[in-house]
Amino acid sequence: MKETSHTTLKQTATGKVLKAFGNLLDVEFQGDIHQGEVAMVRIGGGVSLKAEVIEIVGNVAKIQVFEDTRGVRLNTSVEFTSHLLEAELGPGLLTAIFDGLQNPLEKVADATGLFLSRGVYIQPLDRTRHWDFHPSVKPGDVVRRGDFLGYTMEGRFHHQIMVPFTFFGEYTINWVIKPGSYSIDTVVARAVDEKGGEHNITMLQKWAVKMPLFEGEKVKASRMMDIGMRIFDTQFPVLKGGTFCSPGPFGAGKTVLQHHLSKYSSVDIVVIVACGERAGEVVEVLRSLPHLTDPHTNEPLMNRTVIICNTSSMPVAAREASIYMGATIAEYYRQMGLDVLLLADSTSRWAQAMREMSGRLEEIPGEEAFPAYLASRIAAFYERSGVINLKNGKQGSMTIGGTVSPAGGNFEEPVTQATLSVVGAFHGLSRARSDARRYPAIDPLISWSKYIDDVSSELEAKVHGWGKMVKLAAKILREGDEIGKRMEVVGEEGISMNDMITYLKSELFEFSYLQQNAFDKEDCYCPLKRQIPLFKLVCRIFEMPFAFDSQDAARAYFLELQNELKNMNFLPFKSDRYDQAFERIEAKLESAVKKEKVGR
Repeated sequence: MKETSHTTLKQTATGKVLKAFGNLLDVEFQGDIHQGEVAMVRIGGGVSLKAEVIEIVGNVAKIQVFEDTRGVRLNTSVEFTSHLLEAELGPGLLTAIFDGLQNPLEKVADATGLFLSRGVYIQPLDRTRHWDFHPSVKPGDVVRRGDFLGYTMEGRFHHQIMVPFTFFGEYTINWVIKPGSYSIDTVVARAVDEKGGEHNITMLQKWAVKMPLFEGEKVKASRMMDIGMRIFDTQFPVLKGGTFCSPGPFGAGKTVLQHHLSKYSSVDIVVIVACGERAGEVVEVLRSLPHLTDPHTNEPLMNRTVIICNTSSMPVAAREASIYMGATIAEYYRQMGLDVLLLADSTSRWAQAMREMSGRLEEIPGEEAFPAYLASRIAAFYERSGVINLKNGKQGSMTIGGTVSPAGGNFEEPVTQATLSVVGAFHGLSRARSDARRYPAIDPLISWSKYIDDVSSELEAKVHGWGKMVKLAAKILREGDEIGKRMEVVGEEGISMNDMITYLKSELFEFSYLQQNAFDKEDCYCPLKRQIPLFKLVCRIFEMPFAFDSQDAARAYFLELQNELKNMNFLPFKSDRYDQAFERIEAKLESAVKKEKVGR
């Protein structure tokens, strides 16, 4: 029997180190090697370091070592594996915590202690654990790559066992194992290709992480991904299968924002990639997630999560791999017909790793010493998102959200600009807002979303005129900001009463609707069923023709109204107290309509 793999190369080669520059080694080799091939650097004492071929010139290869190269000397032996950098895909990925090379960090810690040792590589998926396999094909069925052969339950999900994506063409099933409990490397089916070769299929398959994993028909994203954050869902929404980015200066709340997305987004699977993040922030995620409950299913949040950790204290060379590793795992679950969210924090540190590698290769630098291909790499990463129609009628989506950490909050720097040119939504965080303790610190005046019309069409069935209301709110914010700037120059006395009312309306919208309390159990998550009536109420305030005796009377009225709305956000939805607060606000508005002028 023969088994093929699209990412397995034919020949192996060996070599010796000629020189080293940081984690970049020049290796003289014999035999055939390929770009992207994984190599093992034998430093002695039974320790080998994993590396990747990134450039070949004649019989000298430049390889990037993923770990500290201490101990590498002249003529150190190097063995090329004939494999590209691959991800193991199969049951057992959920709840796991991997590094950028898909080493299970908990098992590595058990093997090496608190401080992780170099050269320790453990199989990502447990070969001893058994899974209940339920076949869905029979001998004689003709299948192609990505077709479902059966399933096993991974938590609440039907984890589909698929024809390996390395199989191209048609295959005929000639044997299927009986339903039962098996390990992931047990042969569960055999298939014959068009040339008569027989292939074993297990519950485990591998895929090169830098090659997009895709099978099916890509279609336009159309379904809203609500996350329970009002400024996201109402003003700058995201679609399932879309892309978005959240740039902001250090300390503006990018990581906290991504924590909210991982907890409350209306998706099936969340893949978190901590690419160069501070270790303390990652530890906070690891400590908090197991104790959090998914608001959509009331199950532990970790049950739908995969975490890829490559913190700032880990080898910089593995940062690039961590981004692609997370994307490959997310694509794998998308091929099952699930909605997946990939969160990358932060793509700036991924770009810095590319810049460091480019500098060691002595490539011609682009703007701010980033490689000239920075924009194309960022675009290729975000293009791995999308919605796919599968042949069995199911539809899967992969949404990508990345944070960007521009130095000094300068959104004109290359990484931010390259990202903005390809994403569908931009949520810009402001230093001034974060310093003022506003959460989220997203600036509604610089943020945008290309998905507003799509979401408006979807919500129009629930709320007539939703799109017009969103545009009205954006208009009030812009006008309020302009009036506020004029007030800084001429004071409140220098503006008309109508302008003052517009300014107070924008202030009310900002503080009572767009801002949320991340520490309040009710306000931290605001589902659409709660957002819609609240937003309709706010828009009603926008459209009301208020009249006041004085600016002081106007400010007092809106301050009272604003406090009522803010306090209502902290009440349990559809509780007696919530309904009473809603009725009080409506009564207050009705009384304002009946009076020709509202006094103090």
